[in-house]
Amino acid sequence: MNIRYSFIICFASFVLCVNAQKSESDYRRSSIYSILVNHTDQKFASEIKEAFLQIPVPDKFNDHNLSVKVLTMDKKLSGAGSQKENPAITEFLQNNQVASRLVGRWFNRDYFTGQCDMELVKERGLYNATEFDKQLATRSARGVAMLQDAGEDLIGNTFVLVNDIRYVDKNKGAKTGAAILKIFGSVAAIATGTNIDDLTDNLGNMVETIKGFKVKINTFLYKLEWTDEQAALFYQEQYAVKPDATKRANFEAARGTYKLKYVGKVESSGGTTSFLGIKEDQPVVMVRKACQRAIDENVVDLQRNYEEFRTKSPLLSVEPLTAYVGKKEGVNEKSRFEVLEVVEMENGSHKYNRVGVIEPIENLIWDNRYMAVEEGAPGATLGFTTFRKVSGKDFAKGMLIRELSTK
Repeated sequence: MNIRYSFIICFASFVLCVNAQKSESDYRRSSIYSILVNHTDQKFASEIKEAFLQIPVPDKFNDHNLSVKVLTMDKKLSGAGSQKENPAITEFLQNNQVASRLVGRWFNRDYFTGQCDMELVKERGLYNATEFDKQLATRSARGVAMLQDAGEDLIGNTFVLVNDIRYVDKNKGAKTGAAILKIFGSVAAIATGTNIDDLTDNLGNMVETIKGFKVKINTFLYKLEWTDEQAALFYQEQYAVKPDATKRANFEAARGTYKLKYVGKVESSGGTTSFLGIKEDQPVVMVRKACQRAIDENVVDLQRNYEEFRTKSPLLSVEPLTAYVGKKEGVNEKSRFEVLEVVEMENGSHKYNRVGVIEPIENLIWDNRYMAVEEGAPGATLGFTTFRKVSGKDFAKGMLIRELSTK
């Protein structure tokens, strides 16, 4: 019988439930690699690209981005409206061995020497680094078991988001597109010191025109496949604690065995974004705001549709009930959250037991969306959302909450 050790689980439970003064940033979260599908045939490809590169990974996830963040395509994705796996995207991920690159990033693997370390896993795993290093160096059975636990809990929750971004002119007029180009042309002119008078004369009209735009984003979700068998093979034959030509070669030969599983896809509603709070000489900020709001919307929809992608957040306090979630995470008056207690099993695994249900209080929902403060949105300065209890008892600071499906 394979003996599992629960060192990581115990420590994480201790941090979350006993010493709950730790912030939510210490909670072990899923990791995301986010990619843009950039269409070179559309007029605003470079502006979309620049806006996307400024958008951070959602703060309920760990940043697991690789060096390549933009996939360039010269035409619209076929079947973009379908929920099915898109062959062009999947082919790109496979041909570029993205799954193996995600694994390599977890272990800070050196491409040239094959040397790995556990620094990133330790940082995200909330366990004792000195003890972990000792166990790993001695290659004891306990050390291997701890590695497997870390991989099962952390590495297996690595996701890839592929964002196909397109702008839609809700007025369906050529004038809007031309005005957008003038905006970016004028902003470029400032940088070069030319045509500033044209900017002064025309900027107001052009900004009004850009407000006629809305954005739609198709977001495709993939998950890294990380099985016990694959993890054991990696630790035994490919993980090198120092430069090792053999283990380096083993990993390179095994790249094709690492896979990404297609989970599903959602599309933003394309709703109009408010541009209040943005200065008239900042049209690029408008583009970023439209992009980021739509991507955040898609992340929320993916979590609601696919439970494996759903995040958990700790209770910040119990009197009153508060948590660091808000409109960015899709919280509204109809939202319901289950309150979860982490329970360790005899075999060292853990599960989440529901101990109650809470709901947000109507006028106390935090608007934590991008630039909500600048636009003066209600609830933007709250700092957290306040809840009321629907059912349950004995809630404790640090217990986790997870949104219930509304389906």
